[in-house]
Amino acid sequence: MNRPTERRYPDTSHVRVRALKSTFQAEGALCAATLHLPPDATPEAPRPAILMVGGWGGVQMALTSSFVHRFVEAGYAVMEFDHPGWGDSGGFPRQGINPWRRCRASDTALAHLKAQPWVDADRIVLWGTSFGGGHVVDLAGQHPELHGAIVQVPMLDGLAATLSMSPLRQLQFTALGLIDLLKPGPQLCVPTMAPPGDFGTMDRDGAWDALQRALAAWPNRRYDNRVAARSTLTMPFYRPWKRLKDVQVPMLILGATGDTVAPFVADKVARVGNPKLQVVTVDANHFDPYFEPLFPQVLQHQLAFLARVLPLK
Repeated sequence: MNRPTERRYPDTSHVRVRALKSTFQAEGALCAATLHLPPDATPEAPRPAILMVGGWGGVQMALTSSFVHRFVEAGYAVMEFDHPGWGDSGGFPRQGINPWRRCRASDTALAHLKAQPWVDADRIVLWGTSFGGGHVVDLAGQHPELHGAIVQVPMLDGLAATLSMSPLRQLQFTALGLIDLLKPGPQLCVPTMAPPGDFGTMDRDGAWDALQRALAAWPNRRYDNRVAARSTLTMPFYRPWKRLKDVQVPMLILGATGDTVAPFVADKVARVGNPKLQVVTVDANHFDPYFEPLFPQVLQHQLAFLARVLPLK
């Protein structure tokens, strides 16, 4: 398998974007959101919109900024948000991940997006990457009124993701997760991303390199590279591929054949047999699609899909 040997963060500095900050209540927390708009957008001419749902350790504009800017450049409104307990959102405990709670928060974020005066509430597409791709599968099965959904390197089977780790690493995460869950006092956190071979929830597929390159392109923000250890206990039980059968809107599934962080379960997707699903695979690992030289190819697939299901008037 030939993977890119040099990653470069896509340059979108030429793209003009208007960013409007807002908040909404979800899961008992005040969540932060940003609506990205073309500079000439007005409430009198609302735009079709994309709700972006980030991944396992994702916060607004972390690895997603190039997609945000390119979608806005194409003419769409794009909203990102931080999950409860993460980034600029409120909520305690911090840095915890519960996939079912995140799905509910994403559903609330969708309602918030629909309420924005710059957005055509009847013309919305979901976009989810990595762990957020699983949440988009859940939402797409609940909202047949949407125009479509895109899931990129999606985490469709938490059991497969867990089994992709060594038995020793599985045992370590289980032990730390139980200690975090059962012990009194402050929560126990582990690194979200780590250098190859170091301890962290993502130490493969160039995760550490991806984090460093993203931070270099994001100089004015600080990233909290921690996740509550108890979060890992939920992973084997979160298997959104089983809900692909419920998806009632066109869905583009972009899987990476060399993904070892969220292994692409192509056989399970095919077994579902849902004609609404369009599968595209790329010869890549989990983090390659965010960067040059693969980014333009991935983006082209997504823009073509958007032009078909959510054409600009």
